[in-house]
Amino acid sequence: MRWPRPGRRPPARARHDGTATAGRILALIPAHDEADRIAAAIAALHRQHRPPDRVVVVADNCTDGTAPAARAAGAAVIESRGNRHKKAGALNQALGRLLDDLDAADLVLVQDADTTLQPTFLASAVAAMDRTVGAVGGIFYGEPGGGLLGALQRIEFHRYAREIARREYRADVLTGTATLFRVATLREVRQARLAGLIGGGTSYYSLASLTEDDEITKAVRTLGYRTVSPPGCAVVTEVMTSLPRLWHQRLRWQRGALENLRDYGWTPVTAPYIRRQALMGMSVLSLALYLVFTGWMLARGRPRSSPFWHVVGLVFVAEKVVTAHGAGWKAQVLAGTLVVELGYDLFQHAVYLRALWDTLRRREQYWRTT
Repeated sequence: MRWPRPGRRPPARARHDGTATAGRILALIPAHDEADRIAAAIAALHRQHRPPDRVVVVADNCTDGTAPAARAAGAAVIESRGNRHKKAGALNQALGRLLDDLDAADLVLVQDADTTLQPTFLASAVAAMDRTVGAVGGIFYGEPGGGLLGALQRIEFHRYAREIARREYRADVLTGTATLFRVATLREVRQARLAGLIGGGTSYYSLASLTEDDEITKAVRTLGYRTVSPPGCAVVTEVMTSLPRLWHQRLRWQRGALENLRDYGWTPVTAPYIRRQALMGMSVLSLALYLVFTGWMLARGRPRSSPFWHVVGLVFVAEKVVTAHGAGWKAQVLAGTLVVELGYDLFQHAVYLRALWDTLRRREQYWRTT
């Protein structure tokens, strides 16, 4: 069977306004030992303004009560078989069993078990799914709790949401927290892998990537589709409550992003991502030089006060406080101190440097559950 070349879009039924109509919605929730959270994720799907037609939990190598908890909450359950490829492998098994029964215009929601969707998510995602869009990703926010570390992550997530809005809701990453795919797009991704046009194996999700959501974003965009995260597609997800867990999560994210770019190479799709990674490297270097210079000045004696730099500092504080709006007044006060967030920035920079070093050395990375 012939499949559309990259850049050509599969046929879809159209309304008079030019947007493609949506068929059924299948919700897939891959879950590994999520008995405590799975019911909340399923309940949020039942509260959708446009609820899914079917909810399936993919219980992957679970050793707890995830499967019975999912069934009690009203979902069907598929248990993975001999899966050694974590989330991507579990999803590939489920999609391989379920996609044959769906039409090209049907939709598949893939969401994490530790995430709850706002009631408007699916209706907003379906409305945004025109012929040029291959998938719609969520805009994620952090759940309450987690102490100081949780507060810093919530501030970070709110700033990322503001950045998405400034980009006119273009999704640079189809977040694993929740993304709605057109069935035709998933089939085209698989055919592209089979044809060798993109790597990552022979199924829907790449088995070679540490960050399957980042990789499938590049796959969908390489095939000529837009990816968006429109207003109304908000989700609330887990925050890491300890530095070791946060370190392992962010190291996997950062290293996965770097390795995906290495595997895809320089293309019109990857060029903006590569430039952003380069800017990240420059910011790491700039902050390091600033701290070294400041330390050197302090070692030489008390630096002289400068009104100009006072004004620059106040502008910087104002920017931090304003961009933390939405995370709450306590978060804005925290952002205004600068010192705490400076420590968080240094942590992120350490993650970047470690990921870059490991990528250059091609050091083997092991998936660690967070």
